[in-house]
Amino acid sequence: MPHHPRWNRAARAVAWAWAAALVAVAMPAAAQQVLTVAAYPAVDEIVRAAIPRWKQLHPSVAIQVVSRQFTDHHTAMTTALSTSVYLPDVMALEVGYLGRFAQGGGLDDLAAAPYDIARFRAQWVPYAYQQATNRRGQVVAAPTDIGPGTLLYRADVLDKAGVSEADLTRSWDSYVATGARIKAATGAYLMAHARDMKDIVIRTGIQPGEGLYFDAQSRVLVNSPRFERAFTLAREVRRQKLDAKVGAWSNEWSEGFKRGSIATQMTGAWLAGHLNNWLAPQTSGRWRAAPLPEGAMAAYGGTFFAIPRLASAAKKPLAWQFIQLMTLDRDVQLGAFKSQDAFPALLAAQDDGFFEQPIAFLGGQTARVGWRAAARHITAVDVHKQDAFAAEVIDTELDLVLDRGKPIAAALADAERLLQQRAKR
Repeated sequence: MPHHPRWNRAARAVAWAWAAALVAVAMPAAAQQVLTVAAYPAVDEIVRAAIPRWKQLHPSVAIQVVSRQFTDHHTAMTTALSTSVYLPDVMALEVGYLGRFAQGGGLDDLAAAPYDIARFRAQWVPYAYQQATNRRGQVVAAPTDIGPGTLLYRADVLDKAGVSEADLTRSWDSYVATGARIKAATGAYLMAHARDMKDIVIRTGIQPGEGLYFDAQSRVLVNSPRFERAFTLAREVRRQKLDAKVGAWSNEWSEGFKRGSIATQMTGAWLAGHLNNWLAPQTSGRWRAAPLPEGAMAAYGGTFFAIPRLASAAKKPLAWQFIQLMTLDRDVQLGAFKSQDAFPALLAAQDDGFFEQPIAFLGGQTARVGWRAAARHITAVDVHKQDAFAAEVIDTELDLVLDRGKPIAAALADAERLLQQRAKR
């Protein structure tokens, strides 16, 4: 497919050359030497893979990648922004942490001059751009990859149980009932953890102006039918012993996928690549991808690039050009998708023939077509600075429901009370 007309190769080359010339005139040579980018796996590898392209555009500017594990990275970025010590020129942020950064004043507003990010808005998946927009209308980061939700399942386990994909996806109740049939026939669990059920259901039915846990006025939304249904379904999964009680990314989690003792996983489309590349490559051909049950549309994860407000002013023009390279260059976006399964936020990158190619790991399915369609129908969910804390509170209350029999109404009321106190800060 052809490049987006605003980003064909010739136009990009002229634009980058002109921008580079302006930067060279405006900045002293000593300040051009190193641009520091802070990232986490596998974003760090994506950045490194883009360095040759960057060097073509800026041969005198080196990229230094500072990489930390996922949680350590976001902790370090929080500390750097609050102390202005060891600030990178560009930082990667995962959407789950974006809220706390978006509502503070530590990041440059990319909607303002000289960035004017709104001119590129139509080139990205709409919901991703909206996620980086705070209540003041400031855009604090540019989207680079997204995670359209999907249901991955073991086709061989379903065949053995005599159930179909339609049984899984018809409704949430049918999904749980089918899980009981799978468990009875094969001994396999429906899912890794009942918390997975909660995580998806709370992301369905969100109205415009609402986030996962708070609305635009910081009103707490957890004591609601949306959360009540999510907790009820999760409790039913646990009551019927349909979850393996293992956490994501644990050894037991990956072993469950390898052995076929976990039949399904609701997740972002990127997990299919992780299963193929390193989690369970020996299971190739046994997995399939389906839409989420009950027609749900949800996003799992997503990566953004931001510029700290107090980072070196002299290097901000370069930092902004680097972000544009990572988020608006079709070749860079496709390269990240093909090598690291980072689903592109750039719409122009989604028109490539790679999307129509069958995926051997998924039994020859052309699953990327479905993921692309899902990505374009996902509704933006507003982020809030207390989202990460709210997620911890909800997980704690769900554990009390699952493990100690706490009534759901009491759990949600207690969560609401605690979050109301926190939201006032």
